[in-house]
Amino acid sequence: MQHIDEIDRQIIKALNKNGRISYTDLAKNIGLSRVAIQARINTLMEEGVIERFTAVINPEKIGITVSAFFNVEVEPKCLKAVADQLADEPAVTSLYHMTGPSKLHMHGLFTDNMEMEAFLNDKLYRLPGVMSVDCQVLITRYKSRMGMRL
Repeated sequence: MQHIDEIDRQIIKALNKNGRISYTDLAKNIGLSRVAIQARINTLMEEGVIERFTAVINPEKIGITVSAFFNVEVEPKCLKAVADQLADEPAVTSLYHMTGPSKLHMHGLFTDNMEMEAFLNDKLYRLPGVMSVDCQVLITRYKSRMGMRL
């Protein structure tokens, strides 16, 4: 396991806030040289602490209006196969195996209710081993955390 010191924490916190900050600006904020910052970021990436850099898109701004959370109960012997198939679905943004009777917890984004219904009927309900599906549609997003709290 990678040892994360206070400087690494400051770097991670700054990158979490603004992943596009330059090495030079980050170095000024933290009080190290640009080369030292770049070396630390490279090490954090090599060690898998930083997995990737990405843009965070507001779904509503691009016409994706339905955000839904699903609890999917699956026969234990089918859990891995169902998870693998759902993980490949473009509408599925996150997928977790939760405690309880073979539950998969999933989040999906859809352009509208018709697209979500088609996903349910044509894909999710047809997967072998799916026993039940509980769905909750998001009404208001108050907070959505990207990355980790340090």
